[in-house]
This record gives sequence, structure tokens and C-alpha cells, in this order.
Amino acid sequence: MNAQVSDQPVLLLVDDDKVFCKVLKSALERRGFEVLVAHNLEKSLILAEQYLPEYAVIDLRIGHDSGLELVKKLISLDANTACVMLTGFASIATAVEAIKLGAIHYLTKPTNADEIVAALGKNEGDPGVFINKNPPSAKRLEWEHLQKILLQHDGNISAAARALNMHRRTLQRKLEKRPVRE
Repeated sequence: MNAQVSDQPVLLLVDDDKVFCKVLKSALERRGFEVLVAHNLEKSLILAEQYLPEYAVIDLRIGHDSGLELVKKLISLDANTACVMLTGFASIATAVEAIKLGAIHYLTKPTNADEIVAALGKNEGDPGVFINKNPPSAKRLEWEHLQKILLQHDGNISAAARALNMHRRTLQRKLEKRPVRE
């Protein structure tokens, strides 16, 4: 059932940060979108099934849940939904998975409404994107590896810690840190 809210394109914004959502919702509405907001996966799925949004902006981490699951479910509801993944914890592994699951773009926070709108309008890759000539640091590579193993274990920290031969609490501490800048 597609309950159209208005003549504007419907955008589903999913992030557990309520202040961020309030600010971004207002900015996206000024840019011509009808914005529906959800702060958890359950509500986002209810809204998605009811309104079938043309666009979705999804945080990678929604509380303890993964936004990757939501991308998969939104694409299964409507393959034409343009999903953009947002994250403050960017990694190559999650970027690849987001795209493989159907997201059209992957943006790191902080970002603004103009960057999000531009990402929603991109239907092709950009061969002119900047390629960093410096290799990533050892700390950055470690962080990327931890993210990859965690993703392989569906976000289960205990299983990922066993696979890494690491204590669970040590892995939790390492995962709570922001990624090392390159």
C-alpha cells in the first residue's frame, strides 16, 4: 500500500540521533522532499511498507542494529528506492556491502543536506574521484580489518572476537573508537 504523503518525493530518514534527524529533516524539506523520520529499524520498516519512499538516507549504526539490513529490506520492497548510507564509522568493508546490497552512495559524517541530495541524484560512479597516494596507516588497517570480521559475523561481537582470537571486551573497546584518519 503506497500512502502518498504529498506531491513531493518521499524520503525516509533513519538515524538514532534525534537532533541530527530534526536538523536534516528541515534542510531536506527545504530542498523539496517529504521527509519521514524513524529512529529504529522497526519503525523504519513500517513507514517503508506504508509509503514506499523513492529515497532513503540510512545511518550505518541505528542503536545496536545495522543499517545494512534496512538497505536490503528496502530494496526488496522496491528495487527503485535510492538508498544513501551515512556513517561516522566508515570502512571499506561496510561501504562495499552497502553498495552490494543496493545503496547508491555511501557518505561519511559529518555531511550536509546538499551532499546528501547530490548523492541521491548520482546514478553512476565517478571515475574522477580522488585517489589517495598515501597508504593507510597500520592503525587504520587494523580498524578496517576489525570491521570486516565483525561484518562477517553479522555484528556479533563475541563471535568476531573468537574469530580474531581476542577478548570480547578488547574488541568492544577497539570498535568504540572512531576510525583513524588517513
